[in-house]
Amino acid sequence: MKNSIIRLNPSTLPNAGEIGYSQISIVEPGRMAYISGQVAWRPNGEPAPQSLAEQMGIVSVNAKAALEAIGATTYDIVIARIYVVNLTPERLEEIMPPFIATFEGAQPCVTGFGVQALAASDLQVEMELVVRLPD
Repeated sequence: MKNSIIRLNPSTLPNAGEIGYSQISIVEPGRMAYISGQVAWRPNGEPAPQSLAEQMGIVSVNAKAALEAIGATTYDIVIARIYVVNLTPERLEEIMPPFIATFEGAQPCVTGFGVQALAASDLQVEMELVVRLPD
């Protein structure tokens, strides 16, 4: 199958590829999917863990479940947007390894936002995805 997303990290921009994402994604025409923000809630109703990194792990599992439901993989993600409560450099350092691991080597575009709160008081991180559906 032809790769429908071209990833670029031009030398005129910081090399995001060293961190694990791309500055630019070029998408060939096709069907797109928009995955709502995934949080650390589980299908069985178990409460979200208190650890930011553990929450990111559950967010990752939920995002991959959504991808599977539409027949896509992490390599089909065009952009991931992540929202982190009380974002600081320390919290960013804590969350980046499990966040980047979500993509399994794919390097989608990434945008991060520091926010005051999410939909529930126990939530610390949320990730939404834009996906180019495979042919």
